[in-house]
Amino acid sequence: MINYLANPDRFLRFSRFAIPAFMGLFAISLVFGLWQSLHVSPADVKHGEAVRIMYVHVPAAYLSMMAYVALFIASVVSFVWRHSLADYGARSFARIGAVFTALCLATGSIWGKTGWGTWWEWDGRMTSVLVLFFIYLAYLFIWGMTEDKKQASRFAAIFAMVGLINLPIIKFSVDWWNSLHQTATISKIGGSGLSPEMLKPFIAMCLAYTFLFAWLSIVQVRGDIIRAKESRRRPSSASQVKIEEL
Repeated sequence: MINYLANPDRFLRFSRFAIPAFMGLFAISLVFGLWQSLHVSPADVKHGEAVRIMYVHVPAAYLSMMAYVALFIASVVSFVWRHSLADYGARSFARIGAVFTALCLATGSIWGKTGWGTWWEWDGRMTSVLVLFFIYLAYLFIWGMTEDKKQASRFAAIFAMVGLINLPIIKFSVDWWNSLHQTATISKIGGSGLSPEMLKPFIAMCLAYTFLFAWLSIVQVRGDIIRAKESRRRPSSASQVKIEEL
């Protein structure tokens, strides 16, 4: 499947039905997730109604890390095989990852104010997520530093591969250091973690975010392919005009 989609023309054909398919899946899962989150899910004993921020915050955190894993894989493919579609994918993953990392930080700050009485705390989890946001921005900045796209691709790929070290820091920071942030509770169904009534909307929102990620990624890669094709046509058209003038 990956080899099949590595061809730009085949990817464009795939995107024609993949874009509306993922858009539809996103809309369905989002509507269901919001309905469950706002009307079915109960209030939390500790956080009260403010716990509903979790259904936006935690999936955003999950997607911010998932996007970086995708960015890392695309960067490896770009670095080893120097494939243009890998570069298109990597840039789109970085843009989406930056947005959802910012959403994670913003909603986490709001939730922190209601639960901890502070908008920000320099603990391991929050600081490492902030570092992830800056890594995304730095990656995108590297692409804009030079007009030599081959050189930018190499530098950006190396930077993305080195930046992967931040993901395990994010994951295990709450276990390594004393933190206001709670440890993982998703797997503790019926115990100290999420109840089944809260787990259902949580999973629905995670699916909605995943479908949104796929939809936006395909749209952006499709746009990059079309723009690349158009830019390759322009010089030939200009040279043809000059020949005709002679």
